[in-house]
Amino acid sequence: MPINRVDRLNSLLKEVISDIIRRRVKNPVVSELITVTQVKITKDLHHAKVYISIIGDEKVKAETMDALDKAKGFIAVQASKEVVMRFFPSLTFILDDSVEKHMRIENILNQIHEDERKRGSKE
Repeated sequence: MPINRVDRLNSLLKEVISDIIRRRVKNPVVSELITVTQVKITKDLHHAKVYISIIGDEKVKAETMDALDKAKGFIAVQASKEVVMRFFPSLTFILDDSVEKHMRIENILNQIHEDERKRGSKE
């Protein structure tokens, strides 16, 4: 199977799953500050890893991930109505903390630059 087909499916599933989580999952535990950052479907199209970014503390993240895990059947059924495939992949939700890591790195770099400016003004 050509790689571009898998890439297109990943992109399409990302949009569809994101929309379903925002509009149709009615669990109050699911944080409103949630983003589907990436979907990686296997080559056999039977499994998909859905990477989720959540803004909030660890408790909010854990509760949201647990609620999504419980709702994955519902999400898969709703998504299968919009994305026609012979077999709809089983979904696995994975917490994506790359945004937070990036923000921490940015803060550290900003602090380093600030310290360099302070040292430069003292000399």
